[in-house]
This record gives sequence, C-alpha cells and structure tokens, in this order.
Amino acid sequence: MSDESRPLSGRQAQARRNDGVILAAAREVFLRDPKAPVSAVAEAAGVGISALYRRYPSKEELLQTLCAEGLRRYIEVAEESLAAESGSWAAFAGFLTGIVEADVHSLTVHLAGTFTPTEELGELVTTASTLTTRLMKQTHRARAVRLDLHLNDLPMLFEQMSAIRVHDEERTKQLRRRYLALVLDSLRPEAATGKLVSRPPSDAELGERWAT
Repeated sequence: MSDESRPLSGRQAQARRNDGVILAAAREVFLRDPKAPVSAVAEAAGVGISALYRRYPSKEELLQTLCAEGLRRYIEVAEESLAAESGSWAAFAGFLTGIVEADVHSLTVHLAGTFTPTEELGELVTTASTLTTRLMKQTHRARAVRLDLHLNDLPMLFEQMSAIRVHDEERTKQLRRRYLALVLDSLRPEAATGKLVSRPPSDAELGERWAT
C-alpha cells in the first residue's frame, strides 16, 4: 500500500483538513489584499496563528504554495486540452475556458512580485509554457484561430478575465463566461479583418511583474 492510499490517522486527517482550510482562506485573503498579514489568514481559517505557522513558517512560503497550486491546475487544463479529441478549435476554446473557470491567473499574476519565486515554481512555469506552446502550434497548424494570435497574447487575455470580479462569486463567474465568449469569437480566423495595432508583449515584459 502506498503512502497516499494508506488510511490517515486522526491527527494526520485533521492536519490535512486544516491545511485545506488554511489554503482556501489564504486564497480569499490575499486575492483581496496581497499585503494582508498572516494573522488575517489564521482568522479567516478559524485556526490559531501557531497552527498556521507550524504548516507554513512564513507568509512567503504560503504565497509560494498558492502560486504553485495555480500553476499545477494550469498544467492539468493544458494536458487535458492537448489530449482532447474534439477538434483543434474545441480543444483551444476548452483550454481558455478551463483556465478562466479555474481562476488560475488570480493565483499567479495577481500575486506576482509579492514573493520570491522558487526553483519548483520555475520548473512548473517551464512545463506550463511548453504545453501552451504545443497547443498554440497545434491550433495554428489547423488554422483554427487567427494567425496573428501570439503565444504571449494569452497571458494578457487571462489577466483581463481574472480582473472581472464583483462581490457575488456566482455573478463573477457569469460575467467572466460572457466576456470569454466575446473574446473567443474575436479569436476565430474570420475575425481577423485588419492588422493588429501593436506587437504582442515580449517575454521580458511578461516577466517584469515577477520581480520582487
């Protein structure tokens, strides 16, 4: 029996539940205010500050964990889209929809620059970039999107979608779906009626936000 499949003791199970509660609270608190203190996370999670620090010795480690979670979810969505057999456009649209629905960029770009990236995060970013490049090449080869859509346009589109946020969570989801539908229509080949007015962001421009 593997470690993952072995039943957890009562204390281990409670620790895992606490960890999930802490991360959910941290996501909520730091998306609202990345500068919020760790004590605000403990209060939102309903745990003592000492319990939080036992799991995450610093705010930086907590932020790194949140970002890593977002990147892992991004990778999952990209892999699912590449494996899809529904056609190039459907796979691409499914990828964009999956990323927006998972609110991945709220955990990555929104928190960028508030902590020092780790080697693990760098590896996750490389994997995510490789998968996205494969998906874009596949979609372009099939001429399923406008040919002037650049790989580096995608992070900006995701950032625009993640900026749509109102007080009600369900209404936020509805509004994001509305504007994602408009964006998707604009990316179809027949939507390219003229030359885009500027070049896409460079790798350096996209990386600027990660400087601490």
